[in-house]
Amino acid sequence: MRHGKKFNHLGRKKGHRRALLMNLSNQLIQYKRINTTLAKAKALRVHIEPLITKGKTNTVHSRRTVFGYLQDKEAIKELYGPIAEKIGDRPGGYLRIIKTGFRKGDGAEMAMIEFVDYNTVYDNKSTTKKGGTRRRRGGKKKAAGAAAAAATAQSEEE
Repeated sequence: MRHGKKFNHLGRKKGHRRALLMNLSNQLIQYKRINTTLAKAKALRVHIEPLITKGKTNTVHSRRTVFGYLQDKEAIKELYGPIAEKIGDRPGGYLRIIKTGFRKGDGAEMAMIEFVDYNTVYDNKSTTKKGGTRRRRGGKKKAAGAAAAAATAQSEEE
């Protein structure tokens, strides 16, 4: 039965799971991108996104709170330094999980978890076109009608 099971326990006791998530969080902050199993990536996202949100406010209290979860001074410096500058205006969704296939040894589903702002390949600003997406909703009729109305208004002014 799964009564009251709010999160993935990852097959570990509480202390081992906390240490695992702490180590994964520190490595993610240090390298900005790590490869792990899909279950661990999903658990890590739930674990670290509130910490990143706390990283946006640089106060002694928030630093001590985050240090209680990470236990690494270098990770704290990185989180409150360059990472906080890049994600300062983002309202959430700091991490991206990309499925990368299955592990050869045991067939576990693997994934890459990374910071959204640190990947230039998926940068939406450079790949978007000037126009929106094309839809077949009779936009030509509306555009033609608007152009005709503009032409009649211009001829009336003359």
